Amino acid sequence: MGKIVIDKEIQDYAERFTTPEGALLTELLELTYRERVDRNMLSGFYQGRLLSMMSRMHQPRLVLEIGTYMGYSALCLAEGLAEDGKIVSLDVNEDTNAIARSFWDRSEFAAQIDGILEPALDYIPKMKERIDLVFIDADKENYSNYFDLVLPKMNKGGLIVADNVLWSGDVLKVEDGTAKKTSSKALHEYNVKVDAEPLVDNILLAVRDGLMIARVKD
Repeated sequence: MGKIVIDKEIQDYAERFTTPEGALLTELLELTYRERVDRNMLSGFYQGRLLSMMSRMHQPRLVLEIGTYMGYSALCLAEGLAEDGKIVSLDVNEDTNAIARSFWDRSEFAAQIDGILEPALDYIPKMKERIDLVFIDADKENYSNYFDLVLPKMNKGGLIVADNVLWSGDVLKVEDGTAKKTSSKALHEYNVKVDAEPLVDNILLAVRDGLMIARVKD
């Protein structure tokens, strides 16, 4: 999730006037915040509601999620699936994946979410179906590689959404030459790449830790 990039009081106000999430999502969020030292990896309530809204507006038949973590974002995205839609969620961590599956199994979307333990760089080239929505929230150094792999497989009008693209503001240090993290440089390069891609229109939203949303042109 990263650092909130706007005033906390404004963020709290915005969340207060946002439709609440369901009880299962709240339970998963509270479990993560209570028991996980890596809790900052969770999308969180506000971003989760945004993912749900985008999915409801788009009504995708196939969602590809790169980075499952606790399964929270997959449940949010599932809320807008087409009636025959499904989510393929890729990860390599067996422990968190088991937790994610346990919560998916308790949801109304149990039959529509397919968690696969396989590196995305290996799995995506094998995909035959066309993709309507991609959510990238995994190893930052490979964001550009993921984009290159999914773009040829996207339906027209499809969305590619990437999380953490502001990296708590550290991407600014790349431009002034003071960034030390390879992840900061990789995320800045991703933002530059998407912005220069002629096949998409894009907007970088300053929500939580930054969301780059690219829409494949018709």
